[in-house]
Amino acid sequence: MKDLPKPEQERTVDKLQVRIYADRPSMGTAAAHTVANWMRDLIAAQGQVNMIFAAAPSQNEFLSTLAAIDSLDWTKVVAMHMDEYVNLPSDAPQGFGNFLDAHLWDLVQPGEVYKLDISTTNPQAECARYTQILRSHPADIVCAGIGENGHMAFNDPHVADFQDPLMVKVVDLDQQCRQQQVNDGCFASLDQVPTRAMTLTMPTLMAAPRLCCVVPGPTKAEAVKTTLTGPIDEACPATAMRRHPRAILFVDRDAAALL
Repeated sequence: MKDLPKPEQERTVDKLQVRIYADRPSMGTAAAHTVANWMRDLIAAQGQVNMIFAAAPSQNEFLSTLAAIDSLDWTKVVAMHMDEYVNLPSDAPQGFGNFLDAHLWDLVQPGEVYKLDISTTNPQAECARYTQILRSHPADIVCAGIGENGHMAFNDPHVADFQDPLMVKVVDLDQQCRQQQVNDGCFASLDQVPTRAMTLTMPTLMAAPRLCCVVPGPTKAEAVKTTLTGPIDEACPATAMRRHPRAILFVDRDAAALL
């Protein structure tokens, strides 16, 4: 295998490893090969690996590189995702399950794929159904991102709970989170962005033994700064990663600009 991109800087904040790369391609490549190594180790040790993926344009370089690594046995992968809108058409391109189909799952054909139902008319029941799937397939690896307001999945600051008793819940989305969906080009205007979603909770995400978080771009610089320098608090949900025993935050130079 060719030499992987080297980080320009490395540091550890509390327990969180931080690796800063020159640009998005090198960041995504390094993160994908790190996760691929974790996958190989876990498949060798336990026969399969349960994985939870984030769906967002920020993950594009990571997902495309991961999909192109031909030495991975995806038939041994159980794939899940971390959030979904409520009550959009099942084929809506903005759907996170549909995004992951297009950017990863249709390309690599995991052994099992479990998606939250974007078209459900009973989101509480859908959360209960997905909770049972997660209990049956406890995550080994979470592949995450951070939102502009510091959210992980759809745990916006006003609904995030580091002690949440639920594994999956219905939430109202805050305006900054919804505006980010417009900024990312997923919706044409704010009024098109759903106001409710289903999300895996913070304890569900943090329970996975290994966590890879990929965060590029200048619009994430403030969130990255707060994640690494602010108090560990639900006001910036991503700060929870600083307590995780085996998490790595991959950022590019733009996202690290305020550090």
